[in-house]
Amino acid sequence: MVPVVDLSRRAGRLAADYRLAVDRVLASGWFLLGPELEAFEAELAEWSGHRHAVGLSSGAAALQLALTAAGIGPGDEVLVPAFTAAPTASAVCAAGAVPIPVDVDPETALVPAGGWDAARTERTRAAIVVHLYGRPAEAPHTDLPVIEDAAQAHGALLPGSGSAATAYSFYPTKNLGGIGDGGALVTDDDELAARVRRLRVHGVEGQYVHVDRSQSFRMSELEAAWLRIGLAGLGDDNARRRAIAARYRSIDGVTWQTDHARHVHHLAVLRAADRERARERLAGDGVATAVHYPRSLTQQPAYRAFAGCRPCPQSEAWAATCVTVPCFPDLTDDEVDLVVAALTRLADGG
Repeated sequence: MVPVVDLSRRAGRLAADYRLAVDRVLASGWFLLGPELEAFEAELAEWSGHRHAVGLSSGAAALQLALTAAGIGPGDEVLVPAFTAAPTASAVCAAGAVPIPVDVDPETALVPAGGWDAARTERTRAAIVVHLYGRPAEAPHTDLPVIEDAAQAHGALLPGSGSAATAYSFYPTKNLGGIGDGGALVTDDDELAARVRRLRVHGVEGQYVHVDRSQSFRMSELEAAWLRIGLAGLGDDNARRRAIAARYRSIDGVTWQTDHARHVHHLAVLRAADRERARERLAGDGVATAVHYPRSLTQQPAYRAFAGCRPCPQSEAWAATCVTVPCFPDLTDDEVDLVVAALTRLADGG
């Protein structure tokens, strides 16, 4: 069976370099907020084209602290796509604010540029743009402060979008995946970056002087050392993802999220009217599948109360029909051929 993802392959590919990095960390005696994190932040800032990068404990933490540092808090509303992973909304709640789902475009699975302000109220204070599956979203037509959720879009974005900050996740399956949880925020805003740095360590400024109320959101030195290795090879890995996705998308009769020149294909997601039948047929041809995601926020028990009276039919339609097929850099050519053959049979109805 061709797996949707196999993290042992990347781990094996990077293991020798990481063993050297582990020895380096152990010899240094620094395990938190040390030279590996400082180096990773500098490299990530240069890679992203931003002045600042702040390493954090997760992508959700990056979103939460970006909101808090931007002054978003209790009683404020934050617009979010109705079709996204739940952490986009949970980060809003963790900041004390209220996530308001906005419906997505039927072709891109992203909120269209003109779709944001229709859900705006007098309490709306920000919007979170999600670059779902690795496809860049359109810049929103709004004067609201914007935070970008690029948890699945490492390498898909260009600097200069005008957003307050961009949040990345380094969950192990991501294009730049860690060996545990991790995340980062990149920004050109000096004040916002400085506040996020305080917020990640209990709001400390100076020796045991707490100027903000916060918890711990630190990234370990071992995680940072691993990510430095992965970042160096991210361009080649993304090129491999694009090549695999291009082969899949060349098959007539399969419906995909519309493409984009900078799509990094964190996930290759097709749409099937009868999802379970499609998954069964692909499994019968030796191809594993997954579903990202089976419910929109308006259908999630924890978040549906925030939907109010705003219907989000396109988001719910995506949730009902999406199917993820294998697309990761360490797939072999033979495995890609097998997936192409299975998709071709699915499209032909055979």
